Amino acid sequence: MDDRRDFSVLGRPLPRVDAYDKVTGKARYVDDMSFPNMLIGKILRSPYAHARIVGIDTSKAKDLPGVKAVITGTDLPERKYGTDPRFADEYALCRGKVRYIGDEVAAVAAVDEETAEKALDLIEVEYESLEPMFDVRAAMAPGKPQIHEGKERNVSMEIHLDAGDTERGFAEAEYVREDTFRSQPTFHAPLEPHAVLAQWSEEGKLTVWANKQIPFYIRRLLAHTLCIPEAHVRVIKPCIGGGFGGKGEMYALDVCAAYLSKLTSRPVKIVYSREESLVCTRRRHEMTITLKTAMKKDGTILAVKGELFSETGAYNSTGPLATYLATTFLNLPWKIPAVKVDSYLVYTNLPPSGPQRGHGVLEMRYAADCHLDLIARDLGIDPLDIRLKNAVHRGYRTANNMNVGSCGIAECLKRAAEKIKWREKKGKMPPYHGIGIAGMGYLSGVNLVPHTGAAAIVHVHEDGGVNLLTGAAEIGQGSDTYLAQLVAEEMGVPLEDVRVISGDTGVTPYDPGTFGSRVATMSGNAARNAGRDAMRQIKEVVADEMEANVGDLVARGRRIYVKGSPERSMPLRKALRAMQYRDLPMPVVGYGFYQAPTHVPDWFKAEDDPSATYSFGAQVAVVEVDPETGRINLKEMVNAHDVGLMINPMAVEGQLQGSIHMGAGHVLTEDVIMRDGLVMNPNLLEYKTPSPFEMPLVHGIAIETASDDVGPHGAKECGEGTEVSTLPAIVNAVFDATGVMIKDLPITPDKVLRALEEKERRG
Repeated sequence: MDDRRDFSVLGRPLPRVDAYDKVTGKARYVDDMSFPNMLIGKILRSPYAHARIVGIDTSKAKDLPGVKAVITGTDLPERKYGTDPRFADEYALCRGKVRYIGDEVAAVAAVDEETAEKALDLIEVEYESLEPMFDVRAAMAPGKPQIHEGKERNVSMEIHLDAGDTERGFAEAEYVREDTFRSQPTFHAPLEPHAVLAQWSEEGKLTVWANKQIPFYIRRLLAHTLCIPEAHVRVIKPCIGGGFGGKGEMYALDVCAAYLSKLTSRPVKIVYSREESLVCTRRRHEMTITLKTAMKKDGTILAVKGELFSETGAYNSTGPLATYLATTFLNLPWKIPAVKVDSYLVYTNLPPSGPQRGHGVLEMRYAADCHLDLIARDLGIDPLDIRLKNAVHRGYRTANNMNVGSCGIAECLKRAAEKIKWREKKGKMPPYHGIGIAGMGYLSGVNLVPHTGAAAIVHVHEDGGVNLLTGAAEIGQGSDTYLAQLVAEEMGVPLEDVRVISGDTGVTPYDPGTFGSRVATMSGNAARNAGRDAMRQIKEVVADEMEANVGDLVARGRRIYVKGSPERSMPLRKALRAMQYRDLPMPVVGYGFYQAPTHVPDWFKAEDDPSATYSFGAQVAVVEVDPETGRINLKEMVNAHDVGLMINPMAVEGQLQGSIHMGAGHVLTEDVIMRDGLVMNPNLLEYKTPSPFEMPLVHGIAIETASDDVGPHGAKECGEGTEVSTLPAIVNAVFDATGVMIKDLPITPDKVLRALEEKERRG
C-alpha cells in the first residue's frame, strides 16, 4: 500500500485482550452472575400457532409457595416495539392473540427454577384456535386470515426497485435465462443461550445485565416498553458466548425480568433453555428468489429482473431491513446497468425471522452467483472470466446509486483462482469432483439512519496507563482488541498498556452496537480519534518543553520524540508529570466521535448507499461428491477478502474461518425442520451444525486496497461478507461435480441422489 505507515501495533497478529480470562474460565457470562435474594424467571409459551387468547387464570400459580410474581400481557404497559418504529408489531407478552408455537403468554418469578416451572404448569389459558399459515404462498392467498390486523395478504412491506432501462436491456439481449432459488431458514445456534439479569432499585432505576450486541438500543427499547426515562435504564453487557445477529434485539425475557424485578423489589434472572434460545428468539429468513437476466453472448450483463419473497414469521423483527438489503445487493459486485426487482416481506405463523450474519445479502448473492454460473455454462464461458468481465471497480456507481470506493474484487478473483490453480483444475477434475467460484460485495459500516455515529473516550493516567471507554459490543469477534490496537498506535504504547471498558450504557459513550459490520469503520474511527485527541494534548506540552513543533513529534515505545531525531525524546510518564506540574487537568481525557455522511434512503425503492464503504471478496470451493450416498465432502476453500487494511491478521483469519464454517453449515447440513408450525429439531444434537472435523482446508488471502476510504487507515469489515460468497462457491462446486444445479438449500444427500437420478433419466 502506497500510504501504509510503519505501524508499531497495527498490522500485528496480537492475542485478544480477553483471551486469558476466556481460556482459563474466569470470564463471567450472565448465567455466572448471582445476587442475594435473586429470583428465577420463566415464561409460559403458546402451544398454538395462531389463536385468540380468551382468558388467562393465574390464581393457582400465584398461590404456589415460593412464587413471588406472575404477569400477563395486560399487566405490562400496552407498548409495541420493534427494530424500526415504522414496523413495530410485538408485545413482550401477547395481548389478545398468539401468532406462533412458542409465543410468550405469561411470566413468573420464583425462588428457584423448579418452583418457577411448577408455576407455569398451574397457569390456565383458554384459546380459540385460528387458521394458521405456514408458508408464504398460503399466507398471501386471497381470503386468508390476517396474522396482523390491517396487513392485506399478510404482506408486511413491499419494495419495488426500478433503476435503469430494463426493457431496453432485454430488447437488446442475445441470451436470456430465468431461475428460481430458495434459501432455507437457519438458527444462529450460539453456545451461550439468551440470558438477562434485571434489578430495579428503590429509586425507580433499572440495571440490566444482558448478552446483547447493541446495549444502547436495548436501553432505548426497555425505556419505551416500560414507560420510564431512558436515563433511568442502564444496560451492561458481560461476556457473550456468540451472537451472530441473534443477540441484537430485545426479547420477552428482557422486559419480563425487568418488570418482575419491579414488582418484587428483588433481582430477577431469566435464562432461556436451548430450545427457547433456538425457537423463540430469531432465525434466518427463508427467501425464494427468481432472477431473469439479459446477456450479450460475450458474457456482458445487460439487465436483470427479479422477484423476492421473504418469510418473516410471526413478527417483523428486522425483516424490512433484510428485504431491503437483499434487494439492494443484487447490484454488487457485478455490473448491472439496469435492474427491476419486486420484493415482498410476508407474515406467517412460524417463529420470527431476524438478523443473522450476512443479513439478507447472503440469500440474494447465493441466488445471483449460482444463476451466473448457469449462464456461464450456457454461453460456454469460464465462470472466472464472466465474473472478471463484469466486476465493479473503484468509482463505479451502480444503477441504484451505490458508490464504490476502494475495491479489490478483481484482484480477489485473480488471487483466489491462482491459489487454487483454477485454470489447471476447471474442467479437468476426476468424476464427481468439482470446483466453484463466487464473489461478494458487502456493507462495511451500515449507514441507513442518522444515529449510526459512534463515540469513544480515552483516559491517560499519571503513570501512562490508558483506558478506552467504548460503547461498541465485544461479542467474540475481537472488537475490544481491535479498538485497543488503534488507541495504542495513537498513544505510542504497547497493547498491554490499554484497558478496554466496553458495552456499559451507564459508563461508556454512545455507540449503536455490533451490527451491519459497522464496528470496524464507525467505532474504529471514534477510538482512533479519541486517542489522537489525548495525544494532541500531551504533545502540546512536550513541544513546549522541547522547543519543537507539535507536528514534528512522534509517539512510539512509550516515548515522544522529534521526527528524524529520536535522540530528542521524552518518556510518556515524564510528559504526564510535566502536565501535572503545570496544574493541567488530569487524567488527560481525549474525546472521539465519528459519523459518516448520512442520509435516510427510501427503503421502498432500494436506491442509494446503505453503507459508508464496501468490502469485496472471492471464494473458490473444491468438493467431492459420493454418487452412491450423495454425501458431499468439502475438501478445500480459498478465500480472498478485500480488508482495506489488516489491523490484526490473527483476528482476520479467525473471522474468515468462522464465516466459512457458518456458510458451509448453511449449504450442507443446517435446516429448521417444521411440522405444522412446530420445530422438530430444537437442539444442537438434531440441528446439524458442522463439527471441526467437517471443516475444509482453508487458505486465507487478505487483499489490502488503497486506504483512502472511510475506515480507520482504510480498514474494512471481514466478519460477515465472507459468508456471503461461501454459499454460492460451494453450490457452484457441487454443480461442477455433478452437472446439476440444486436450487433448494441445504444440499442434503437425498437431494443429491434425486438430482443424479433425474439427470440419468433425462439422459
